Amino acid sequence: MRIKHSKYKNTGLIFELLVKQIAADTLSSKESPAVKVLRKFYTGNTSLVKEFKLYDYILKNKGIGINKAETILGTIIEIAKKIDATSLKKQKYELIKELKSHYNLEEFFSIKVESYKPLAALYCLLEAQNTPNETDLSVIVDNKTTILEHLSQSKQIVLDKDVLMEEYSKYDKDLRLLTYKILLEKFNAQYKDLLPEQKNILKEVITSVNSSTKLRNIYNEEIQKLQKSITTYRGSLTDEVIKIKLEEVYKAITPLKSTQKVDDNHLASLMQYYELVNELKSL
Repeated sequence: MRIKHSKYKNTGLIFELLVKQIAADTLSSKESPAVKVLRKFYTGNTSLVKEFKLYDYILKNKGIGINKAETILGTIIEIAKKIDATSLKKQKYELIKELKSHYNLEEFFSIKVESYKPLAALYCLLEAQNTPNETDLSVIVDNKTTILEHLSQSKQIVLDKDVLMEEYSKYDKDLRLLTYKILLEKFNAQYKDLLPEQKNILKEVITSVNSSTKLRNIYNEEIQKLQKSITTYRGSLTDEVIKIKLEEVYKAITPLKSTQKVDDNHLASLMQYYELVNELKSL
């Protein structure tokens, strides 16, 4: 028997999606229903919270030795067996019901989560352990491998606190921490000194997490601004070398077609183009 991943039943994934939704709603200057959902279902000592903590522990631990990783995974599986399955099922049902009252579930679950792979792997592994039917051995092996690889990965160096976080100072501590987590998730140390244009892109990326069309439009607008900036600056240059470099950048940046989606590579390239043009202007 093969175990299929269910986004609707993965308490770790839903938490990450709620965090992203809070960030998007916050940056759009509107009240976020996700805050209410988070406080209602992810606090206390319920079966759902107990299971969520297992996912959370996996995500928070990286860069550890394989022996310790195996011990962590084995312990998590044992703890999961002790959680009341009946109450957990009921609480998950109520959670989805609550989400459905605030959001379009198809759109909500379409938001990209960086840690999707280990979260899905843990879900499938826990389901395999709890099912009374015989599970395909490859399912257990593959998902264990995914989690162990995640645990043994090197920790990522992240950004220092950015002034952009001042926008959230009026929110309570928990909400600010959740929002900050998303900001750190988006850009790592290579963007330590963000330009104003890059900070604006960062804000728009978070605000548009649930709309690929909006994000594509924003990306194309930024491309057009960058092209216009290059054209204007290039006309006043006398240095032929810099002119050639700017010409190369101009040719490399093109708007996306209506059938294309913005991915991490597009955004990273746009950030780098802004940085490159800024460097050339300073020469």
